[in-house]
Amino acid sequence: MSTNATSLTGESVTASAPQSTNVRWFVCALLFAATTINYMDRSVFSFIEPLLHDAPFMGWNALADRFHQPVFDNNYGNVIIFFQIAYGVGFLLAGRVIDKLGTKAGYALAIFIWALSSMSHSLVASVAGFCLARVFLGLGESGNFPAAIKATTEWFPIEERGKAVGIFNSGTCASFFLAPLLISFATGHFGWRAAFIATGSLGMLWLIVWLCFPYNRLRRGSTQTQTNIDADLVSQTAYGGNIPLSVLLLRPGTYAFAIGKGLTDGVWWFYLFYLPQILNRNYGLDLKQAYWFIVTVYVISTVGSIFGGSLSGWLMEHGYSVNNGRKLAMLFMALLALPLMLVPHMGALFPSNPWPATLIIALAAAAHQGWSANLFSTPGDMFPSTAVSTIVGIGGAFGAVGGACFTWIVKRNLSLHPLLVFSVAALAYVLALAIFQLLVPRLGVKTENSDTLQTA
Repeated sequence: MSTNATSLTGESVTASAPQSTNVRWFVCALLFAATTINYMDRSVFSFIEPLLHDAPFMGWNALADRFHQPVFDNNYGNVIIFFQIAYGVGFLLAGRVIDKLGTKAGYALAIFIWALSSMSHSLVASVAGFCLARVFLGLGESGNFPAAIKATTEWFPIEERGKAVGIFNSGTCASFFLAPLLISFATGHFGWRAAFIATGSLGMLWLIVWLCFPYNRLRRGSTQTQTNIDADLVSQTAYGGNIPLSVLLLRPGTYAFAIGKGLTDGVWWFYLFYLPQILNRNYGLDLKQAYWFIVTVYVISTVGSIFGGSLSGWLMEHGYSVNNGRKLAMLFMALLALPLMLVPHMGALFPSNPWPATLIIALAAAAHQGWSANLFSTPGDMFPSTAVSTIVGIGGAFGAVGGACFTWIVKRNLSLHPLLVFSVAALAYVLALAIFQLLVPRLGVKTENSDTLQTA
């Protein structure tokens, strides 16, 4: 059953009815669990950092004892850099591999690699060993989002995809609540090596469930999976084949998504890595004192992820086209991020009250999550499901490069020019959406007999 409506631009809209089976929500739950485990695995190293002070092979800087503060030499930073490089490179490989193998096999391979790599950290006894383990962890973890977005495209009708992405993407926040509990228990009873085994084992348990789940037999792809895609792209996948990479690289939609990721991914990492430092420098809070402020940011971010992802679907169900629904939701999230420019002034206005700055950052973080839920949905709006993982992989690589560039800006300017840093972070979404609009004026189908773009 379907309903017809007209968008604000006069476009004819056909909103497909939700699929009759609810199995798709079980799939969404699996994607949420995988994303949560993904972020738990990558965060273990930072959580056990204080316990490595007594590990001589990490080469702790002798200045630590002299100044009574935990000062690593370059080894700790080098281990992190190896992960970041491998994670970025892995995106270029993972997306294409998953499109060729299919969602079930590709996702299984990715989580097997990252779960095994996570557990392998428990065996290392040198900095080089940590670096090698982090390389394989980065390569494996880069497969999560390409596989999860592909699964969402295959299981959900177009008006539900933003909501589904918002739900599973909130696993990035849920990991923050679960990881400290599990890691504290494991390290408290069995030492720091047990933390890697504990989180890696969760990945293996997930893998067993995924392999037992009859993914391909139960899957009922959305009727809109291909009806809103360019006809020539659909023709290249009529027999289940993969679109050549050279063809995808000629599509404006590829770069619209990639630039969107490149401009905004670094802002999310800024929140993750620098929020404790901001609370400490501006308000004198140590990590324990800052805990509930940080928790607040993650809770509101989770709400933003689900709300923002659901907003585009709600607009489509109320008569907006795919193009208008998706982009209006992205615009709303981009506008919610603008108050971030006020954060540098909060210290002077409220010198002893961290809540105003925290709530503004929480709103911006929620806006990012809602933005990401919709941006992640656009590859499925523009490309057949057999190309979605490749597009997400390319975008992920751009996001890694953009994240590194923004981190460089933060490192050089956060102390001296905080307004510059927060202004760049606040305006990144508006700029990304403007570029997306220029490259893809309409998310929709280009008919074979007309150059007119229409939306599904």
